[in-house]
Amino acid sequence: MNRIQDKIQEKAEQYYDYMVQVRRHLHKNPEVSFKEFDTTEYIIHELKKMGIETKRPLETGCIGVIEGNSSEKVVALRADIDALQMDEEGDAKKEFMSERPGAAHCCGHDFHTANLLGAAKILSDLKEQIDGKVVLVFQPAEEKLPGGARLVTQSGVLQAEGVKKIFGMHTHPGFAPGQIAVKPGPLMACTVEFEIEIIGKGGHAAAPHTTIDSIVIASQVIQQFQTIPSRSLDPTEPSVITVGKIRAGSAHNIIPEKAELMGTVRAFSMETARIIKKRMEEILAGVTAASGATYTFHFNEGYPAVVNDEDCAESIRSAGVALLGSENVTVMDRPLMAGEDFAFYQQEFPGAFFFLGTGSDEADSKWTWHHPRYNVDEKAFLTSAALMAGIVLNG
Repeated sequence: MNRIQDKIQEKAEQYYDYMVQVRRHLHKNPEVSFKEFDTTEYIIHELKKMGIETKRPLETGCIGVIEGNSSEKVVALRADIDALQMDEEGDAKKEFMSERPGAAHCCGHDFHTANLLGAAKILSDLKEQIDGKVVLVFQPAEEKLPGGARLVTQSGVLQAEGVKKIFGMHTHPGFAPGQIAVKPGPLMACTVEFEIEIIGKGGHAAAPHTTIDSIVIASQVIQQFQTIPSRSLDPTEPSVITVGKIRAGSAHNIIPEKAELMGTVRAFSMETARIIKKRMEEILAGVTAASGATYTFHFNEGYPAVVNDEDCAESIRSAGVALLGSENVTVMDRPLMAGEDFAFYQQEFPGAFFFLGTGSDEADSKWTWHHPRYNVDEKAFLTSAALMAGIVLNG
């Protein structure tokens, strides 16, 4: 390990307790997308204590700037700060469980925020070693369209700071603390949300012939949607169509007039997503017409695909090897169908996103993202803060 890496690791250990404290504070006080007012004030307060200049381009979230030398090299590091609209479970978190009903950090954004504040402390202490400057992006609303990353990018604040590269990360329960995973090229899928209403004719369950059964029609539509990836797309093109919510009916003996479907489409290009949209609408039109029903269809294009710049991905890999050893750095051979609004930054700047291992039996932290028992092993702070700082200082 080189001298600067030794210093980075020492600082990560020094600020470990601080990051744990911050994470637990945020975990107890979660705020959902676009409502992160207390969280934003807390972050700004912590940055000001470090002597870091802050800016607030949006109503929530903020930007911090650490000035190094006069080089034109400007690296941005991003953390998302919002919580999910859900309640949580889990004894492993009982000391710092959410105190706000209907809001919970069950996707690790509390960890991301605390980690970037820890990295900020390390970089502030070592700012004479920074070639250029570092822009710290504490971004709101990753979990909700239109996506905080889109709005931050559109605000022009990162362009005004001269950002040349951007890096982000996400906790991952499938890897252990002390491990990371990265992949050059396509990493995560583009996302779409859709909403459908099937409108039939309600009536008595004992007289189905006098009705147009919206539930039966909806079930036919759902089944037909599943043929789109297998019969309408190139089989080598990854895609997912998932209906995640169905709402219809009010009693066991009533055929409802309407059935509502909500779901998501995942693909690695908007072109593919739009082909899927066309086929979904054709299926809806055909099935409802055959049954005498009508429909409404809303297809909301969400986040583009996360596609890692190869040089930036290599910066993460090499920093990970220097810190953790090659045996703890996984270069993924397949992308994930999950989505991330970090993709909006990559449309403007070269950038890369990676996964940080946070899963362990000890912390009961192997639950998947968005599960009510989701947790992280806080020992991962020793890896993540040092790695974020190392990407800047060793890049």
